[in-house]
This record gives sequence, C-alpha cells and structure tokens, in this order.
Amino acid sequence: MPDIFDEVEEDLRAERMKRLLARYGGVFAGAALLVVLGVAGLQGWRWYESRGAGQAAEAYLAAGSAAAAPDADLKAVAGRYDALVAAAPPGYRTLARLRAAALKAEAGEREAAIAEWDALSRDSAVDPLYRDLGTLLWALHALDGGDPAAIEARLAPLAQGPWRASVEEVRALAAMQRKDAAAARRLLTALAADPLAPQGVRDRAGRLLAELGS
Repeated sequence: MPDIFDEVEEDLRAERMKRLLARYGGVFAGAALLVVLGVAGLQGWRWYESRGAGQAAEAYLAAGSAAAAPDADLKAVAGRYDALVAAAPPGYRTLARLRAAALKAEAGEREAAIAEWDALSRDSAVDPLYRDLGTLLWALHALDGGDPAAIEARLAPLAQGPWRASVEEVRALAAMQRKDAAAARRLLTALAADPLAPQGVRDRAGRLLAELGS
C-alpha cells in the first residue's frame, strides 16, 4: 500500500510542476521577448543615428512601427525583417533575425522561430553576445516538447555570461519539466537571493519557490 500512495504523491507533484511551468514559462517568454525588443530597438536606433536615414534603417524602424500597431499581422512583419537580413549591415542583420524569430514565435510559428534562434546561436559570424541570446531563446521555447536534460546541458556554458540570471531561470524551468523539484528549488533559491539578478527574475523565482513549497 505505501507504494501506491508514493505513486499517487509523485503524480500529484508532477501535475503541480506542469501547471507551474505552464503558468510561469509564458511570463518568462514575455520577459525574454522584451529583452530582444529592447536590445534591438536601442541598437537599431544607434545605427540609425550613426549611419543616417539609410534604406535599411528606415525599413527596420518601419517594421518596428508595424509590429507595434494594434492588430498587427505579426507573420507579415516577420517577413519584412527576413527581407532585411539579406540587405542590412552585419550587426543590423543579427537584430533583424532576432526580431523576425520573436515575431514568428508570437504569431504561433514556434518551429520556425526555434530553428532561427538555433541557427543564429551557431553562426560564427554573429557577435557572441547575440549567439548566447539565441541559445537562451532557443532553450526557452524548445522546453515545450524538447529534452530538458539536453537543454540544460547546452545552457551550462552560459551560466557565467551576461545572460546568467535568465539562463539560470530557464534551467530551473527545465528542471521542473523533468520533475526534479530539488534542482529547480536550488536554482530558484539562488536567483531569488542574487542581488545582481534583475528584479523581475528575482520576483518570479520567489513566486515559483512559494508555489513549489519547501
């Protein structure tokens, strides 16, 4: 009989973690998207100011305005960023790739977005900062149906980089996905207490810890 109760308890824990992942995974996806939008917008504007109103800069900013419009056709706007990739300068091309992938994910084209983030993360011509961001975004979205252990392994080299806090957050979600509450709790406890982590990351870590329980 104790074995039966143990199995029931394990099933309940697994279902609880599944609900938590569904609830907070989307929140983090939104936060990661804001990172992409913020970085891309800032760098795009700097390029615009330094290079003048060139054709690529105008197209980039116009696509950004179209994406922000009410009822925007995100799939179509993603196509506009894709078109920029062939014509824009190298650094600007990377930002267009990130924006296109983010919009595809938001429009429901998850596999296309994951493929683009994966390709960007492996492209040696891309600045390492953005390669790592591509890996992070690939990992976050690949969690749904992917191998969480493989995702954690791929994120491990990024644990000391500029995206460290977000990497640890995704690793915690991956631990939850594979039903390892102890590992998830360990990562989230460190994040919640980390003064260098962004406030939003610390807040989400604290909420997840509270719902996971001790």
